[in-house]
Amino acid sequence: MTLNRQHFAKFQSLIALVVLCIVLSCLSDKFLTVDNGWNVMRQISVNICIAVGMTLVVLTSGIDLSVGSVLALCGAITAGLMKNGIEVHSSNLYIGFTLLGAILAGLFTGAGVGAFNGFAITRFKVPPFVATLAMLTIARGLTLLWTQGFPISVFGEKFGYIGTGWFLGIPVPVWISAIVVLTAVVITMKTPLGRYIYAIGGNENAAKLSGINVSKVKIIVYSMAGALAAVGGLIVTSRLDSAQPNAGISYELDAIAAVVIGGTSLSGGKGTIWGTVLGAVIIGVLNNGLVLLNVSPFWQQVVKGGVILLAVIIDKANSKSE
Repeated sequence: MTLNRQHFAKFQSLIALVVLCIVLSCLSDKFLTVDNGWNVMRQISVNICIAVGMTLVVLTSGIDLSVGSVLALCGAITAGLMKNGIEVHSSNLYIGFTLLGAILAGLFTGAGVGAFNGFAITRFKVPPFVATLAMLTIARGLTLLWTQGFPISVFGEKFGYIGTGWFLGIPVPVWISAIVVLTAVVITMKTPLGRYIYAIGGNENAAKLSGINVSKVKIIVYSMAGALAAVGGLIVTSRLDSAQPNAGISYELDAIAAVVIGGTSLSGGKGTIWGTVLGAVIIGVLNNGLVLLNVSPFWQQVVKGGVILLAVIIDKANSKSE
C-alpha cells in the first residue's frame, strides 16, 4: 500500500497534466493545435526561468517574493540603457550602452538584488518571507523611479529577437528556458553547490556542523534567483517591445505554484528542477485553457489559488505518509 502511494506521489504531477490536457481538448477544439502549443511554450518560458530560481531558494527552506518586481526592474534598466544610456550632468558626460552591455547590466542588477536579499537573510537574520516582501516593494518603487511611471519602448529587431524570434523552428524563449533548466539540473545533481543546497534545506544545523558555509550558499542561491528573474524580465520586455513599470505583478505566485505543484517541499531539502518544469507546464496549460474557454480573469485567479492550496495539501499528506 505504501509503495503504491509513493509511486502515485512520484507521478501525480504528470498524471494531473495528462488529465488536464484530455479535459481541455474535449472542451475546446483550439487547444490541441500546433499554434496553440507553441503559444503555451512561449508563455511558460518566463515562468520556467523564474520558477527554477525559486526552486533553488525553496530547496534551502527559503522563499523569494520579490522576483516579479525584480523582473520589472531589470527589464526597465535594460530598456532604459539601450534607449537613453546614462547622462552625468555634472560633467556633461553621456555613456551609451550596446545591446550586450544593456543586457548584462540587467542581469547583474537582478543578481545584485538577489545577493542583497541573501545578505539580509543571513547577516541580519531577517526571515526570508519578510526580507523578500520588503524587496518586492523596494524593487517596484525603483522601477517606477527609473521609468517615471511610463513605459520605455522601441528597441529594434535585434532585441526583439529574444522574445519573438525563432531558431531551428523553435521559439527563442523556449531555447532560453531550456538552457536555464539544463544548467540548473547540472548544478543541483552534479556539483557540490547542489549537494549543499539540499543539505541546508534538509537540516541547516547539521549542514553547518559538517563544514558547509551556509551563509555563502544562501547568498549564491538568492543571487541566482534574482538573475533568473532578470532573464524573465528580458524575455517579457523583448516580447512586448516595451518595459512596463507594472510588469511582473503576481509572477511570484505562478513561480511558487509551479514549484509546489512540481513536488518541491516548502520545508526544503526535497524536490527537483524537472518537477518544477512540469509544474510550470501545468500552470501554463491551465491558464491557456481558461482563456480558451473564456473564463473570467477573476475566476482564473480563484482557480489558480485553489490549485496552489490543493498542491500544498497533497504535499503535506505525502510528507506525513513517508
